[in-house]
Amino acid sequence: MESGCDLILASGGDGTINEAVNGIAGSNAIFGVLPGGTANVLANEIGLATRPDHAAKQLLHATPVRIALGALERPGLPRRYFVLMAGIGLDAQIVYNVDRDIKNKLGKIAYWHGGFSQFGRPVPRFQATLNGTGHCVSFALVTRVRNYGGDFEIARQVRLTDNDFEVVLFRPNRFPDFVRFLGGVITNRLAGIDGVVVTRATEVSVASPEDERVYMQTDGESMGVLPATIAIVPDALTILLPRRYAGL
Repeated sequence: MESGCDLILASGGDGTINEAVNGIAGSNAIFGVLPGGTANVLANEIGLATRPDHAAKQLLHATPVRIALGALERPGLPRRYFVLMAGIGLDAQIVYNVDRDIKNKLGKIAYWHGGFSQFGRPVPRFQATLNGTGHCVSFALVTRVRNYGGDFEIARQVRLTDNDFEVVLFRPNRFPDFVRFLGGVITNRLAGIDGVVVTRATEVSVASPEDERVYMQTDGESMGVLPATIAIVPDALTILLPRRYAGL
């Protein structure tokens, strides 16, 4: 950092963490998380306590680890880094339409409210291309973490210390199909559901038909509409990780 700062701690939810990381990505500053806000998926993922004072004590014994970040590239817009995940399709549409007043009052319940408000509405399909293969899908999760929204695990095998994404693609586009998808997540039987693809990749290109608006989100914040490319940026951030998560 130009000011010579060696350590940065960010206190807040995933959106706050994302903003901080976008300011220091590529630098040598060490980054630590103090959980707060509506949700903190990152803290849940790496095993930090939900209380900031308890998390601060854990950080005293954490170890700095250099990790990759995800990067969202959109035509005519600056690169946007993310720590956790990019979602395209239904979840991003919910994030885009979430009522801010309800979110401020009820927290994560606002997202459930937004999800069920989509009941009966078809979700637009889009094209996701990765590892040389194109897929016509209605939802894509390009993730660096297993934890999703603080409540579920959709991806099951990825870690922040990996140098690629776990990618979950869902082809059907009717709301009842998404209920079936959610059931598979809850029962840990997602890979056996028809229309689901789970794979690994370092880059995913996403594009929608000209007459459709398909939304994107990164780390729970709306990022506009397709097209975009999502890619791994190796060696991008030094983060304090509990020794157990770091594998030490």
